[in-house]
Amino acid sequence: MKILMILTSHATLGATGKPTGFWLEEFAAPYYAFLDSGADITLASPLGGQPPLDPKSDEPDAQTDATRRFKQDPQAQAVLATTQRLAQVKADSFDAVFFPGGHGPLWDLAENGYVMALIKDFYASGKIVSAVCHAPAVFRHVKTAEGQFLVHDRNVTGFSNAEEAAVGLTDVVPFLVEDMLKDHGARYTSGDDWQPHIVVDGRLITGQNPASSVGVADAVIRQLQQNKS
Repeated sequence: MKILMILTSHATLGATGKPTGFWLEEFAAPYYAFLDSGADITLASPLGGQPPLDPKSDEPDAQTDATRRFKQDPQAQAVLATTQRLAQVKADSFDAVFFPGGHGPLWDLAENGYVMALIKDFYASGKIVSAVCHAPAVFRHVKTAEGQFLVHDRNVTGFSNAEEAAVGLTDVVPFLVEDMLKDHGARYTSGDDWQPHIVVDGRLITGQNPASSVGVADAVIRQLQQNKS
């Protein structure tokens, strides 16, 4: 199993001047789920190198078993610090792609032409496309060969409007993930705030929030293992 994880390179929270980036749990939990399953993992980001970490995801109340494991894992830290440049990555080298969230992807991954092309290539080749929390933002401009939005008429989830309001960023983000997915014709669902909610629609796998990250990874692993059997 070869899995590509694509992280944000965007470090500024809109016009606030505050820092943002990727959410640590949404990287660490899937990374270790993939690693422990025996997968071969490649990390990439638009700029390559060390992706920016949202400092809020590194606060004590945001820690999980996976983030604590990462803090004690110099090898994983070194891998994260040396992500490949996205422009050098080809879909045909992998079986699945996973996008961790954090607010950063709303600004860069959602508007990145390489991301759009990779998602189209993965999906058109019968491969798994997965994203959690804010990362379903990557589907904003992605269309099928027929010109339809990829998420149109598909069951999906992502960070909810209620959760965005709860963190006080409704008026800061460039768009709301829930609204965008609905506007594109997706069958969007959400669970209770901050509780795991994972949606599997064929090869499209999405999760609502940080608590959903390991569930999305597990769903990806199950599909890949079924495909091998």
